[in-house]
Amino acid sequence: MKCRKFLLTALLFSSVFSFSAAAQVSSYGPELEGFEYPEMVQRFEFISQRQPLEMAFMDLQPAEPNGRVAVLLHGKNFCGATWEGTMRFLQEQGYRVIVPDQIGFCKSTKPLAYQYTFQQLAHNTKLLLEKLEIKRVTLIGHSTGGMLATRFALMFPDSVEQLVMVNPIGLEDWKAEGVPALSVDQWFIRELQVTDERIRNYERSTYYVNEWRPEYETWVQMLAGMFRGPGAETVAWHSALLYDMIYTQPVLYEFPNLRVPTLLMIGEKDNTAIGKDLVSDTLRAKLGNYPVLALRALSSIPRSQLMTFPELGHAPQMQDPDRFHKALLDGLQALRP
Repeated sequence: MKCRKFLLTALLFSSVFSFSAAAQVSSYGPELEGFEYPEMVQRFEFISQRQPLEMAFMDLQPAEPNGRVAVLLHGKNFCGATWEGTMRFLQEQGYRVIVPDQIGFCKSTKPLAYQYTFQQLAHNTKLLLEKLEIKRVTLIGHSTGGMLATRFALMFPDSVEQLVMVNPIGLEDWKAEGVPALSVDQWFIRELQVTDERIRNYERSTYYVNEWRPEYETWVQMLAGMFRGPGAETVAWHSALLYDMIYTQPVLYEFPNLRVPTLLMIGEKDNTAIGKDLVSDTLRAKLGNYPVLALRALSSIPRSQLMTFPELGHAPQMQDPDRFHKALLDGLQALRP
C-alpha cells in the first residue's frame, strides 16, 4: 500500500513538473499572442508612417478617483504587463492608470517597415492620450521607458504634470564613451540568438543583483516565448531596430531643457550599459555606474529630486515593490507645488 502511495505521489509530482516545464517553454506570437496580461488589453488604431497600426494598452480605472492620471512606460526588455504591481498600487491610490505597449514591442504592431525614433514613439503615445481625452499626466518611465519619458516631456511639457524616471538607461552616451557601433544587421544576428537562459542570466546579474525568485521567471518566458515562436525573426528584427534607436538617440544632453518636476528613482546596484560586452574590461568597469550617473543627471535636470535604493538593481519596482511603491508615493507628493 505504501509503495502504491509512493508511486502515485511520484507520478503526480512528475505530472506537475512536466506541466510546469511545458508552461515554461511556451511559444508566443510576434504580438505576444498567447500570453495573458493582468488586465483587459485594448487596442488604439491609428495611422503612422502611411500604415495602419495598433497600440495595445491597459486602462485601469480607480474605485475612488483622485483626479490624476499616471502613464507607465515600459523598458526594452519589458512589457506593459511587467508594471502589474505598480499599476495596481497606483490604481488603489486613486490614479487612473494607462499602460501602453509601444509600437514594435510586446502586444503592439510590429510594422513591416518603420523608422523608430523616440520622437515617433512620443507622438504615438500623445495620440493615444488624445484619443482617451487625457490632457495632463504623471509620466513614469522605466529603463528605455525613461528615455522615452524624457523625450515626451521635452516635446509636450504642458501635458506632463510630473516626470518619474526609474533606473532610466541613457544616462550616458555609450557611443561617445567608446562602445563600438553595430549595424542593424549585426544587432539582428545577435537577437536571433536570444534564449531564455541568456535572458535569465542577464536579468539575474543586472536587474536583481544576483538573486532570483520564481516570480521573475514569468517575465523571462514572456520575452523568450516570442523569440522561439512563429514570428521569431520578426521579433528579432524589430528588437535590432530598437537597439539601434537606443544607441543612436541619446537624450541626456537635453536634460537641462526639462521644464517639469522630475523624480529620479535609482537602484544603485544597476550596471546596465548597451554594448558593454563589446568593450574592454577596463572600459566595461566604467560603464553603467548608476550611483555616479544618477548624481550627474540630478545636477543636469532642473527641479529634480533623487531617491536611491542602495541594495537594488535595474528593476527596483519588481525587486522590492513595497519599498519602491512607498517611495514613489512619497516622491510624487513631494513634487507637487
